[in-house]
Amino acid sequence: MSKKIVSRSALHYLLCITSLLFISKLAIGVDNEIIYSGPGDNKDGYESRDYVTKSLSINERKGEKANLIKYAEQSQLGLPKLEIPKNNPITEKKIALGKKLFFDRRISLNNTMSCAMCHIPEQGFTNNEIRTAVGIEGRSNLRNAPTIINSAYYKFLFHDAREYSLENQVWQPVLNHSEMGMPSFGFTVKKLELILGYKNLFNDAFPGEGINVATFGKAIASYERSLISANSNFDKWYFGKNDKAVSAEVKKGFEVFIGKGNCVSCHSIDNDHALFFDNKLHNTGVGYADSMGLLIKNNKTVVQLAPGEYVEVDNNIIKSVNQQKKKNDLGLYGITENPDHRWMFKTPSLRNISLTSPYMHNGVFSTLDDVINFYNEGGVQNELLSPKIKKLNLSKAEKINLKFFLESLVGENINILIADALFQTVGDLTKDDPNWANDKDMGYNK
Repeated sequence: MSKKIVSRSALHYLLCITSLLFISKLAIGVDNEIIYSGPGDNKDGYESRDYVTKSLSINERKGEKANLIKYAEQSQLGLPKLEIPKNNPITEKKIALGKKLFFDRRISLNNTMSCAMCHIPEQGFTNNEIRTAVGIEGRSNLRNAPTIINSAYYKFLFHDAREYSLENQVWQPVLNHSEMGMPSFGFTVKKLELILGYKNLFNDAFPGEGINVATFGKAIASYERSLISANSNFDKWYFGKNDKAVSAEVKKGFEVFIGKGNCVSCHSIDNDHALFFDNKLHNTGVGYADSMGLLIKNNKTVVQLAPGEYVEVDNNIIKSVNQQKKKNDLGLYGITENPDHRWMFKTPSLRNISLTSPYMHNGVFSTLDDVINFYNEGGVQNELLSPKIKKLNLSKAEKINLKFFLESLVGENINILIADALFQTVGDLTKDDPNWANDKDMGYNK
């Protein structure tokens, strides 16, 4: 592997090149079956200078509309019946409107950022390419974009549990300066009113209410609430009693999960379903280590520019180009100010975990192997470390089998959810939309 030293000026160019890699792919299986999955480019063999791309043009992406409401209304094997809020009963019109909003870049200050650009369908409705999210104008964020699959089951939302409903959660990224950057609730509602088509869609989905703060949140929440995925191979074996649904290695890995590994103490399993999370927050040592600089093992980071081409970038240079300076992320403490809550973060579900890298609130681990090794070593010691985090002393075989088990948790309908998302037209700025450069603006100059 050849390495070079890159200057600060070159790093800006590097960041621009990296941003071009967010291109979606689809693979064609047997009998021309369309398989929608995986990160942007197909990078198999990308570490070699002999790499030949297998990625397809973005114009070749083909989606297929799905009947999403059934996933919210009907229980899937492995998951309990979903509770729908009484003040927001789910309908097909709400889901369709919410999906349109989710993929509309005009719901950002400069018309470039949509919800789907951090929660990328082909990447498990998260972002496999970067550790922490990047918003409008390349503004850096402090945390990893979590998957929204099965998010309807969470009691708390966001890594620090600062929200309690999907309806309320929707607004925070929209108004966040480093995410979508909209200046206010009113500005967002006014802009939607001026975009052709939205008034009729809101009136159809919410008769007598139209576009307002509440209906905006309810629409996107309805789409997110329909993204339910279970009936995995594990579910077919464990709950469906199909002994042939998983391999012997998966079964051995499950024994590690509930036994020596004690993973089940946080990623819970009930008699008739498994959410694989406990709706609680824990200090695993990751947040503490990040705050204390223990995760940085050297002064340089190796960055790949092209197939077989690498550079060593001084970490101080990387810090210097961040628009949002990194702060001490104390997790739940930032919400409660209870000193005992320092470095506590929400337990994520393990469903579809093999599709939703990178891992942890800060995306510090790129692979499941990294995560397993971290917990095998007992996390990072600190005065508030959860008593559930202990050194496991797993053998190599036990770690391999545990990974096989985690990989068995991919939901049966995941490709249907992705294909449905690809079918949705992306909302881009047109000459008829409110914008300072168009005939129609927000009312300030015309």
